[in-house]
Amino acid sequence: MESKNHKSLEFLLNHPKTSHVTHDVNTETIERRLFSPKKITLFSSRFTSVEDNPEYKFKHDSEASKALPDIIGNHVQKIISGDKKSEKEKLSFLKPRNIGVVFSGGPAPGGHNVIAGIYDEAKKLNPESKVFGFLFGPDGLLESKYVEITKSLVDAYRNIGGFTMIKTGRTKIDSQNKINLALKTCLDLKLDALVVIGGDDSNTNAAFLAQAFKKFNIRVIGVPKTIDGDIQVKTDDNQILCAVSFGFHTAARAFSQNISNLTTDASSDIKYWHICKVMGRVASHLTLECAFQTHANLVLIGEELADYTDHARVKDAQKQGVIDYTAYGITLRHLSRMICNIIVKRAASGKNFGVMIIPEGVLEFINEIQVFIIKLNTIIADYNNKHDKDFHSSFASFNDKLEYLRRLTRGLTDKNKFSIWNLRDDELFNQLPSFFRKGLLVERDTHGNFQFSQVKTENIIMDMVKEYLGILKEQGRYKVGIDKSYYKSVMEDARINSEKFAKAVFKNPDDKFLIVKETIISLKTLKQALVSANLIDSDDNIPSPVIQIFKKSDPNFKTQTHFYGYDGRGSDPTHFDCNYAYNLGMTAFHLIANGATGQMAAIKNLEKKFDKWEPIGIPIAKMMHLEERNGKLELVIEKSIVDLNSNAFRVFKSLREEWLAALSNQDRYRRPGPVRFTGNAEEDRPITLVLNSI
Repeated sequence: MESKNHKSLEFLLNHPKTSHVTHDVNTETIERRLFSPKKITLFSSRFTSVEDNPEYKFKHDSEASKALPDIIGNHVQKIISGDKKSEKEKLSFLKPRNIGVVFSGGPAPGGHNVIAGIYDEAKKLNPESKVFGFLFGPDGLLESKYVEITKSLVDAYRNIGGFTMIKTGRTKIDSQNKINLALKTCLDLKLDALVVIGGDDSNTNAAFLAQAFKKFNIRVIGVPKTIDGDIQVKTDDNQILCAVSFGFHTAARAFSQNISNLTTDASSDIKYWHICKVMGRVASHLTLECAFQTHANLVLIGEELADYTDHARVKDAQKQGVIDYTAYGITLRHLSRMICNIIVKRAASGKNFGVMIIPEGVLEFINEIQVFIIKLNTIIADYNNKHDKDFHSSFASFNDKLEYLRRLTRGLTDKNKFSIWNLRDDELFNQLPSFFRKGLLVERDTHGNFQFSQVKTENIIMDMVKEYLGILKEQGRYKVGIDKSYYKSVMEDARINSEKFAKAVFKNPDDKFLIVKETIISLKTLKQALVSANLIDSDDNIPSPVIQIFKKSDPNFKTQTHFYGYDGRGSDPTHFDCNYAYNLGMTAFHLIANGATGQMAAIKNLEKKFDKWEPIGIPIAKMMHLEERNGKLELVIEKSIVDLNSNAFRVFKSLREEWLAALSNQDRYRRPGPVRFTGNAEEDRPITLVLNSI
């Protein structure tokens, strides 16, 4: 018997169908690998040139001029046809090159296509050219760990998500010693150029490397990568040169597909509010794009919260002849009440469920939280500088950190109330939930930023929401609306006069959705109302249909929380990101081949149809400004936040009441569908990009 079973298992395992369905590579992956992204027409030319465009102006920082003197004079460069090159220039253009590529920071869908674009162009122009991939991010560059990129390696990862081909890392090249190590690696490999594929900090690194490498004739080009969408480049007169980084569209679509599934679940099960936290620490671009993709009922845009003004407080202060600074910017308390009002509004139309999207860094836009973060960052940086020690190593436990803060307040009086950490700070800090206080004191990331991903933002906000909803419920202001037709049906089935009872029980008996009176908050108060209306005697029981209706009106607020971040950034790229990243790679190569350095490869006119796309190089040095990092002023590329005057935000603001669907109308949920890379139904670019192009 065992022998027979063994044979049948062996037959099963060796069956071609088993082999097909259990293979590592499925049909979708094969199709992805074979898919050929579109190429900007210019890249079909044998030769290209670059043209300086000094008309694009930037207000560059004087400190950038001092730190990056050899590349600060770069202009925006447009890649154009090179047919007019001299024979000498053509020979130089076609010479074999050694090019290094490195991923830096978190993965973003499309990264492999950047490498594919560089590789394909390099090999097309000269098969003797070589591309080297540094392993595990900047560490590979510093430690001379690399692999030569081959056709088989590139082909295995074409149009595939992640940075799996050569991996990535977050090490910063932020010292002369590290620059020297990187230079030695590049010289040993006889590199002609290095391409840094990363976010704002990684492109900042690229600028400093370009400055250091220039006298050695090694070109350095940056490529804009971040799913957050916070690398956007505009000139002084608001001309858009880089509308969005690669990976943004894919991440937003991946998140939106999941959120859309939750809208379906919410409207089916009708008992949960799904709270969806979406990646994006400094900017809410992903949240805004997900709003358009899904039409979620409630979406918080951090930049709008930061811009909030309490006009009632402003007027009161004006009457007293003073300025109330607390009227500017939203507080946690006010935010929780705003959310509660929306939940109550939906419940009143029979919808005690919904979907809410909040950005990961929403707390950074809240007044008192921002103050705490700034103060704690300053205290930590001050300690590190004074003692030449790491604060988090010196005070390993949460209690040790708390004790250090308490020491700062000991002996303080009202005369010292403007100390960096005063008695009022200590009092307010101790009122926060324990897990949030721990979150505020966690070790900062390598860039000195507060790590919002480690704090359950959604729990902090929703705990306050639940608490206030409990108060509103006790006050009789939080009720679930009862559909009038349902109410009449239940009452008529029991042969009870629905109109008489409606006047006694509901405050709006003539409306489509009936709301139980605020004074009726229990079966006891319900009976009192019916007795007062002479519908039953004090000794009678409440009719069971009326109890049934009352219980349906009694809200039970339930939530499910979700975080969308790592799943989306690991998604296979959309059709848009496949094309975009591939052309960015080709742009990077053509900048190198034409002698450019210290430039960020970009595609102008992304908001337009593909045939309008223009490959350009943007001077990184001119994008940099001084910003506080780890208590020190450092040159960095400024992150782009949601523009509240943009078309996309204005449209969102106009439509969100419809998406809230708090009246008697149906929910307006949108189904974006799964991420694909072919097909007539596939979007060709982000919705926010389309709106901003109008």
